Amino acid sequence: MAGPMVTGLRSVDLGVPDVGAHAKFYREVWALEPVAEGRDSVYLRATGGVHHVLGLHAWPRVELLRVTLSAGSTADVEALRSRVETAGASRVEPAGPAGEPGGGYGFTFEDPEGRIVRVLAEDARHDPADAPDRPRRLAHVVLNSADAARAAAFYGEALGFRLSDQTRTMHFVRCNRDHHSLAFARGSAATLNHVAFEMPDLESVMRGAGRLRDHGHPIEWGVGRHGPGNNVFAYFVGPGDVVVEYTAEVQQVDDSYRVGTPDDWTWPPGRTDRWGITAPPSERLQSAQRKIRFANSIFHPES
Repeated sequence: MAGPMVTGLRSVDLGVPDVGAHAKFYREVWALEPVAEGRDSVYLRATGGVHHVLGLHAWPRVELLRVTLSAGSTADVEALRSRVETAGASRVEPAGPAGEPGGGYGFTFEDPEGRIVRVLAEDARHDPADAPDRPRRLAHVVLNSADAARAAAFYGEALGFRLSDQTRTMHFVRCNRDHHSLAFARGSAATLNHVAFEMPDLESVMRGAGRLRDHGHPIEWGVGRHGPGNNVFAYFVGPGDVVVEYTAEVQQVDDSYRVGTPDDWTWPPGRTDRWGITAPPSERLQSAQRKIRFANSIFHPES
């Protein structure tokens, strides 16, 4: 389907009962930097150019409030909004200025499984500067779905995502040269599986994992190397049972990339990654990967 595509994954917004406690974890342990505050909200940046990659907002329970995608221009925002409506999204809001730190121009919609998604352009940016052991940006968000194939198809039709790989449990889709910015995992409901933060290199993944362990957060899966995407990974369970991942070396692909099938991604018995040295995901991780739901209303933060 012709038309503009989103250019990348920008940020996620979490609703949490204790903004201060969650912000302390993401600041002191996960190594993000507070960049702005609103009423009952904290916004944190990585070392890359995006104004913020994480928003934390006072909420009765831990929920995923919104996923924000970047678009190239206000014209792209308007065109994408039309595509989203045509593709059958519900509660598509008018495009307009974003009323939060970082600004920008965008619109918000609810996808067919009730996820709240925003497309945003022309928001404020920083000068990027990598720092050892600190995340530079969001790498991807994995979302559980009662129908992963249908979810991937919707994001293709509505927003121009393309399928990169399919395994027996997941559909990986891309909007730029990263192997995937979103993935949809087979599940019983539309919940959050995990949020992945890109580190500068393998060394930073290892040292960041060490920092998490020093603060009492064990590695729940990893360190290993995935099949689809070929990225290095280390998974943790953060406050409120939000699953977060440090990753690096995400595979870069183009239109010549052959879409993988489930038969391409099988491992010998007992192995869960390319290297074969990590234990399987912990029971705690697997439970947390199904726990966090989307809020059931479109989220409007107060500045």
